[in-house]
Amino acid sequence: MSDAPYNRLRNHADAVQPADWEIILARPKGDPQARLGGQPMRGFLLGALPAMALAGVADAQTSVVGVASVIDGDTIEIHGQRIRLFGVDAPESRQICVDAAGRDWHCGQRAALELSDMIGRATVLCEQRDWDRYRRMVAVCRRGGQDIGRWMAVNGWAVAYRRYTIDYVRDEEVAHQAKRGIWASRFEMPWDWRADHRGR
Repeated sequence: MSDAPYNRLRNHADAVQPADWEIILARPKGDPQARLGGQPMRGFLLGALPAMALAGVADAQTSVVGVASVIDGDTIEIHGQRIRLFGVDAPESRQICVDAAGRDWHCGQRAALELSDMIGRATVLCEQRDWDRYRRMVAVCRRGGQDIGRWMAVNGWAVAYRRYTIDYVRDEEVAHQAKRGIWASRFEMPWDWRADHRGR
């Protein structure tokens, strides 16, 4: 994971890889009864997705559904697609925090474990918000309707990524006030930690 801007990939042909066609569904915005070529568009046939990507249809939204593997505290993988949780930033895997007694602990690893425990083997639905420069989908992901990023923030295992959105600021404040998760310790903000350790 790196502190990279969520740059939108304008070349949809590059952004959507053949291996992803079987897991990504494209849905038109607006009227679900809209028609394409005289055919109902409740959901595109998966085979139509490459054509849509090549045409660069910006209005289409993509969703990925499946059992997720946890990469770190704010990144998961579903069917080979890496997905960065939108709006939150968790401690890096190598990041260390210092508890109230002055002891070091691996808060980045713990954040990933908490995320893994939260998701379990449940089906996760991720709705794309953007793509980052590493071609990871940036998405709001839900388990049983619960926003996973919000859960991470309100439980103190990730902070609100204000650089991109204020959606999770209130959740972070709740965790901070209650000293949940990393807020019970001294820690460096994940983006500062990355900057300090870049290239090491």
